[in-house]
Amino acid sequence: MTSVPDWSGAVAALRQADSVLLIAHVTPDPDALGSALALGLALRSLGKSVQVSVGEPAFNVPASLMFLPGTELVVSPENVVSPDVVVSCDTASIHRLGVLAGVVKSAPVSIVVDHHATNEGFGTINVVDATSPATASMVLKLVDLLDIELTQEIATLIYAGIATDTGSFKYRGTSSDTLRSVARLFDTGFDHTTTARLLFDDEPFSAVRMLGQAMSNAVLVSEAAGGRGLVYTRISSHDRGNLDELAMERVIDTLRRTHEAEVACVFKQTDEGVWKASLRSKTDISVGRLASEFGGGGHTMAAGYTGTTNVDAMVTDLLAALDRQVRQ
Repeated sequence: MTSVPDWSGAVAALRQADSVLLIAHVTPDPDALGSALALGLALRSLGKSVQVSVGEPAFNVPASLMFLPGTELVVSPENVVSPDVVVSCDTASIHRLGVLAGVVKSAPVSIVVDHHATNEGFGTINVVDATSPATASMVLKLVDLLDIELTQEIATLIYAGIATDTGSFKYRGTSSDTLRSVARLFDTGFDHTTTARLLFDDEPFSAVRMLGQAMSNAVLVSEAAGGRGLVYTRISSHDRGNLDELAMERVIDTLRRTHEAEVACVFKQTDEGVWKASLRSKTDISVGRLASEFGGGGHTMAAGYTGTTNVDAMVTDLLAALDRQVRQ
């Protein structure tokens, strides 16, 4: 989607609304859930009735994100009450809203706040900016436009989204404006040291064991992508055990360090037996374009998609798609 973000339309709709539902994409990461919670806390300070949800039946906040402020706003999709305005956060496709997609379609006003270039523009008001390093950065702008105080709680949530989606400020999307925004967050006095530790350096022992097994099962295909290399691993639901699906997300951050591979992929099995793929690239191979071929999406260097129950076929298809892309 390439249209200009409708900031004024979003601000007007949020000011007029008495009740707002904010939805993060299924299997929410800190940018998705953090953005929804941050805007939710901001709107609650204006006296709005606020709900935050995720379109997974009987959704509960993952244990690894329970430290985030504002989780008391979260309701399971079965308990959602129809609002005046629905806001979709960090979600490129309506299908990524799960069982709440119908609520968005029937809402009188639906606002999309997102930074994915592959966004479909499915809202009645679309605030989509692919140049933003994180959806949380866009939420910060909305907070400013709504003249809402930037509290420590809101700053914590926005920091969580920006820090994770920029890879601790390592990725190409990080700019001087990004760092200036984070300086503003620091100025609130929020506990960034504890927040960063819980985001990046705090795992249950079972997750550490899962990471080790995933690394030992990794496969390097040096000839993939025209000789630029693919490294991949797979994590079955059995390997994951009692860990939630979000626990698998951090595996890609270790796997992508492989020197011999331009592209890294983690195939992750859901409780239902379906495999999902998380993709990362290092330079100019667009994994976002790759993911869109398989019904997913994302950014040039970070993307994902949902496949089938046949992970071997997914590996074969990914290798073929990589070769097609480098030949173009």
